[in-house]
Amino acid sequence: MSRVGVGIIGAGNISTQYLENLTQFADVEVRMVADVLLDRARAQAEAYGVASSGTVEELLARDDIEIAVNLTVPAVHAEVGHQIVAAGKHVWSEKPIATDHASATALLAAAEAQGLRVACAPDTVLGAGIQSALRAIARGDIGEPLTATTMFHVPGPEAWHPDPDFLYATGAGPLFDMGPYYVTTLVHALGAASRVQAVSSKSLEKRTIASGPRAGATFPVEVPTHHAALIEFRGGQSAQSTFSFQHALPRAGFVEINGTLGTISLPDPNNFDGDSTLWRYGQDEPEAIPATGSTWGRGTGVVELARAIREGRPERASGAVALHVLDVLLAVRDAAETRTAVDVASTVDAPPPLPEDFDPAAPTF
Repeated sequence: MSRVGVGIIGAGNISTQYLENLTQFADVEVRMVADVLLDRARAQAEAYGVASSGTVEELLARDDIEIAVNLTVPAVHAEVGHQIVAAGKHVWSEKPIATDHASATALLAAAEAQGLRVACAPDTVLGAGIQSALRAIARGDIGEPLTATTMFHVPGPEAWHPDPDFLYATGAGPLFDMGPYYVTTLVHALGAASRVQAVSSKSLEKRTIASGPRAGATFPVEVPTHHAALIEFRGGQSAQSTFSFQHALPRAGFVEINGTLGTISLPDPNNFDGDSTLWRYGQDEPEAIPATGSTWGRGTGVVELARAIREGRPERASGAVALHVLDVLLAVRDAAETRTAVDVASTVDAPPPLPEDFDPAAPTF
């Protein structure tokens, strides 16, 4: 079988990480970069040796592109996803899959009707760090999982991002921008969530950009910048999770899962590597669980999707998982707004862990 043709839609900041990896993976070939800003698309294509650049319409008209990678802003993820499906192509979307339940379910239904796949970031959950922890949980290292704690506390991305406005707009904020990394990890480890309770707050009505060509400019904050949630899972487990852009003391990457036999501390779910640490009841010293597997980075999920298509099996970073994660995040938002417990609208099965020898760079067909 031939390499899977890939097209990139959106040549912004995140496209660099995707292009660095996807242009090195043997099973896929990036054949075009598209953007509404044609100069930006051309620059990214030239920087990474991609033969073609142009408009989104030109990319979607190409027969040699099977998977379109949607790297647009969250507010138009669903709209662009529908355009991709209408063109007869599979979708890889940056997170979140959409900004509301109806749009996400409509996108998945449209793809299913045409026999197409929709998969979605974060694919950090497929990296060696989280996957090694998931394999440890699956083999019973902590016994039966019972509870979890996750924490993402930072001052805010305007400290480093040159154009952070969209991260404080509807569909973003710490809940929808960073929440997918943590909730996706919880779903892979604990399965589907069932109900949420939460509170939220907003520290500032405007933020100031601290770096880049727009340094000193201010922009409005449209969404809460702190959410604290209690998430219940269908299997009886629970998780306490906080997502915040209003902490002067950063505490990011904190994920712990507790079971009947011990506790495992996972690496940062926004990274592809990192060891885990296991504490067992009755032992004085913790055990290190080294990360084994791929640490390639963003684009890993695109390759896993391509192989799943070729092999006729479900992809792990599926649209179904992304929809469920979105529904959990929407439930957190709604629970905070109403100060009531909110049921999660969907369910999903936890994907199986990857084998240790999974390598997105290796040729498999």
